[in-house]
Amino acid sequence: MKRIYIEKAEYTGDLSVKLIFNDGIERIIDFAYFLKTRPHPQHNKYIKYNNFKKFRVENGNIVWGKNADLIFDDYKLYLGKNPR
Repeated sequence: MKRIYIEKAEYTGDLSVKLIFNDGIERIIDFAYFLKTRPHPQHNKYIKYNNFKKFRVENGNIVWGKNADLIFDDYKLYLGKNPR
């Protein structure tokens, strides 16, 4: 079975990102609910759009921060599930 991973991520506005997977599937994921309802000192700063836009793709996943302060299950994102 081929491993599914994120190849590219593009900011789409607010707290949403378009993820492009290695099989060509594209998903727009809204991280707003998670960030606004699950406060945590490590990732509260990503509620601000300027900080949120500083994501990168690393090892097939989307991450924020120098030490992956914020990271999500890439397979759930592939299925189109917004983080809760």
